[in-house]
Amino acid sequence: MVKWLVIGIGDITRKRVLPAILREPRSELYGLLTRDPAKAQLYPGARVFTALDDALRDPAVYAVYVASPVALHAPQTIASLRAGKHVLGEKPAAMDYAQAESMLAAARASGRLWGVAYYRRLYPKLLRTRQLIAEGAIGKPVLAEANCHSWLPVQERSWLWDPALAGGGPLYDIGSHRIDAFNFLFGHPAHATGLLSNAVHPLDVEDSATVLIDYPGGVRGIVDVRWNSHVERDQFRVIGTDGEINLDPLNGAALRYAGREELLPAHANLHYPAVENFVNAILDGTPLMCSGEEAIRTDWVTGEVMRQAGH
Repeated sequence: MVKWLVIGIGDITRKRVLPAILREPRSELYGLLTRDPAKAQLYPGARVFTALDDALRDPAVYAVYVASPVALHAPQTIASLRAGKHVLGEKPAAMDYAQAESMLAAARASGRLWGVAYYRRLYPKLLRTRQLIAEGAIGKPVLAEANCHSWLPVQERSWLWDPALAGGGPLYDIGSHRIDAFNFLFGHPAHATGLLSNAVHPLDVEDSATVLIDYPGGVRGIVDVRWNSHVERDQFRVIGTDGEINLDPLNGAALRYAGREELLPAHANLHYPAVENFVNAILDGTPLMCSGEEAIRTDWVTGEVMRQAGH
């Protein structure tokens, strides 16, 4: 049984992470770390902590889920690893690549598992896409495109507009998921560049980002993410020399290639497979679907874009 400490009781934890832990048969919601203990009243069986050091001194805590703002990911993850806890965290791994590398070093030194909840890696349609590419269903893949467009995040998540807390705007928030999906399909990125802009909103973070990534196998990835569109888009496709795989919308069930359509819906709770995989990795040695070592490749890409944009 994995006894979890969950850091943060925000939108994602309430809707997905906590329900996943409560449902996963080998998990127990042991404790909650929050600045507002009143938020913990919905979880009467969990111990409530207001200081991380106090929570980490509790020997019953076996794993920590870090769901705080991005600025806290590195210090909270490193402290948890040094305290001998396994850690699964929200994306992106850190504010920058140097922080992400320090987290990986802490994980290796501790001998504990560290993963990042890039849950799209567990989408059946993305797993199927990787299989089709390996089988040569579209020939040699040469181009991958992902567009995710929406309006500003809701007020409850307005901390995402603060670069001191979030690192960046849609590049960090929704872009990181698409960049990681490309890394999942094509491996270690070799080169990355991009452009940031504020086309509509005068925010302290960008409201749009366009990223180019080259992979050693010859694939080029293009990710365009925006908080300035009233028309929502969630497009994802892989183009090869002999065809293409279309996953539009990425969060939907449909996968199309060679005139066929397969319906491969994701789990009703998108975080559940990631939590389940992490528990299986702890207890059974199952490989992590997104280890920290793989997750920081996304931080490298976003870091390259931020550096070239002068941030």
